[in-house]
Amino acid sequence: MSIKKVLIVDDSPTERHFLGELLTKNGYQVVTAESGEEAVEKVKDIMPDLILMDVVMPGMNGFQATRTISREEATKHIPIIMCTSKNQETDKVWGKRQGAAEYVVKPVDPQELLTKIAAL
Repeated sequence: MSIKKVLIVDDSPTERHFLGELLTKNGYQVVTAESGEEAVEKVKDIMPDLILMDVVMPGMNGFQATRTISREEATKHIPIIMCTSKNQETDKVWGKRQGAAEYVVKPVDPQELLTKIAAL
């Protein structure tokens, strides 16, 4: 699968900037959302090739947004990588059960993230 357009979902402007810079420098087109609700709305309009999803956000959290997106007929084919500070094994298992393809713990290691994206 050729990944070109990435939706970054994170309530932290710092994280959105960091991930956006990393991906832009590596040739990806980046779109951002600040909440789970915004991600669910935007995903159908922009149809990204990949979603990077934070978990801890006000309102709809990343687990809920991932579950919604991955169970929607129009968007279930889009891979989601959880990018979160929640580093417990149970969090990783739960994230994958919600539909995440991969799980990366913050602070994000740029090379690890790029490798996981390339492997999709």
